Amino acid sequence: MSEPAGRTLLFVYGTLKRGASNHRVIADQVYVGDARTPPGYRLYLVADYPGLVRDPADRRGVQGEIWSVNPTALQRLDAFEGIPEKLYRRDSIPLLPPDQETIVQTYFYLRNIRGRRPIVSGNWSVDGRLIP
Repeated sequence: MSEPAGRTLLFVYGTLKRGASNHRVIADQVYVGDARTPPGYRLYLVADYPGLVRDPADRRGVQGEIWSVNPTALQRLDAFEGIPEKLYRRDSIPLLPPDQETIVQTYFYLRNIRGRRPIVSGNWSVDGRLIP
C-alpha cells in the first residue's frame, strides 16, 4: 500500500479511533482499515488514554486503525499527542499480515510506565473500558 505524495499512514490505537473520545482530531482524514502490530508492543493505561511502548515480553501486539493523513493533520496530531512536550514520539511500526508491507507511523509513549496498568488484550475500547 503506498500513499500519495505528502500523506502519511498513521496507526492509531486509542482515543483517536473511530467512535472514541478524541476521534474528532483525526475525523477529517481518510480511514484505511483495521490492523494489528506483531507481538512486542503493549498498551498501558496512562490516564484516561493509553500509551504504546515496545515490550519484548508481549505476545499479543496492539489492535488499531490505519489512517491516511495530510501534512496539516499530521502537524495537528503531533501537537495533540504532546510531541513538543516529549510525552509521545512518532516513529515507524510494523504490522501483521495483510499489512506487513505497509509502512506506517504511530505514537510511542515516552514517560515511565512503572506502576501503570497494562492493557493485556492490546485493544483500547472506544468507550474507554478496559478489554481483558
